Amino acid sequence: MGKLIDLHTHSTASDGSLTPRELVRHAKNMGLSAIALTDHDTIDGIEEAFDEGKKVGLEVIAGLEISVEYNPEMHMLGYFFNDTYKNITKVLEGLIKKRDERNPKIVKKLNELGFDITMEEVTSEARGKVIARPHIARVLMKKGYVKSIQDAFERFLGADKPAFFPKSKFTPEEGIKEILGAGGIPVLAHPIYLYLNQKRLDKLVKELVSYGLKGIEAHYVDNTNDDTGNLLRLAIKYDLLATGGSDYHGSLKPAIEIGKGRGNLKIPYDILEKMKAVYQFSSGT
Repeated sequence: MGKLIDLHTHSTASDGSLTPRELVRHAKNMGLSAIALTDHDTIDGIEEAFDEGKKVGLEVIAGLEISVEYNPEMHMLGYFFNDTYKNITKVLEGLIKKRDERNPKIVKKLNELGFDITMEEVTSEARGKVIARPHIARVLMKKGYVKSIQDAFERFLGADKPAFFPKSKFTPEEGIKEILGAGGIPVLAHPIYLYLNQKRLDKLVKELVSYGLKGIEAHYVDNTNDDTGNLLRLAIKYDLLATGGSDYHGSLKPAIEIGKGRGNLKIPYDILEKMKAVYQFSSGT
């Protein structure tokens, strides 16, 4: 099939289990030609990933993933070329602050439910500035309160569960415009998790395109063949980039391998070439 890539990965800068350096080496060992590092609400791991990519001969694309207001939650990926990712730093500082305001509320509620955990334990579990619900879930798992990360979300931390607290987010329009304003390419992440039928998804994508959406994650670890086909047709209909990724988190999602997903994910390099062409055209370079 030629060179393969993965445009949706996470490191310890947010909620992955591998450092950016380890992530790049792992991707190289798995035979990939390029990855995008798309940590939640942060670009802190990008420089380290770039450095290791140069050492081992793996192309690294600067990226991020942010949550935007929607029910259920919508995620937006941003991809950056030529160091434009640095332009979004101040925006991300605000998003991290909102996370920091929510996390103590979750821990307090878990305490009220009878679980003996502290913010200090959660903070030590997170190896970067971004402290997220998976870090809380890991503490619960280590203490034997839940069987797995997934179990923690299904019972306590997921939306509408006893210890869930929403955090303040951008609207979809604001999220897209922030990424565009920083010189990035905004892409709708894993549309299958919006749980919309094709007609409603079509309507939503049309609206997002009016805000400046440039791509849709058509190739994704949990897609069925029909899902992928439907998303590719939407990409053609609205002249969007069709991106793809495994949503790799390392040991936090042990069934998902970088570049391969659950075993059958294959994302060709020409997807990245198309992204570069769009960036060069839109930026005038």
